[in-house]
This record gives sequence, C-alpha cells and structure tokens, in this order.
Amino acid sequence: MHLIIFKTSVDKQKHVGKLLSLLKALPPVTQCNFDLDDCDNILRVVSTDLQPQLICELLKTEGFHCEPMESFVYHL
Repeated sequence: MHLIIFKTSVDKQKHVGKLLSLLKALPPVTQCNFDLDDCDNILRVVSTDLQPQLICELLKTEGFHCEPMESFVYHL
C-alpha cells in the first residue's frame, strides 16, 4: 500500500463529494480524503498500486490543479 499526498486547488467543500466519488471509483484507490483546512488543500490517497499522474489528470479534467508532494509518498 502507498500513501501519496497531493497539493491541490480544490478549496470548496461542495467539490469534494464529487471528486471523492471519482477517486474511489479507481480500482487501486482504497482510501482518500481532502484537508481543506491546510494551506495546500491536501489530498491524501491510499492505494495498492497507483501512479500519481493518474490522480493529477483526473483532477485536471474536473478543472483543478493537482501535484504530488514528492517528499510525501509513503509505503505502508
């Protein structure tokens, strides 16, 4: 399992529900959540085997910026 932390431009709770539904529909994603109280609007994703670029592309298609925080990729 991997924990990947992303910096995003998601800043409204009204967008979180839809995005979480899309993310959870990806087979390798086992858990995900947003922290909109953090200055970087953090997205945390736990997956079995997922390329961070896939998450970034998904958010980009929904109109949001997303980038992995390279120092925040953990193997669980």
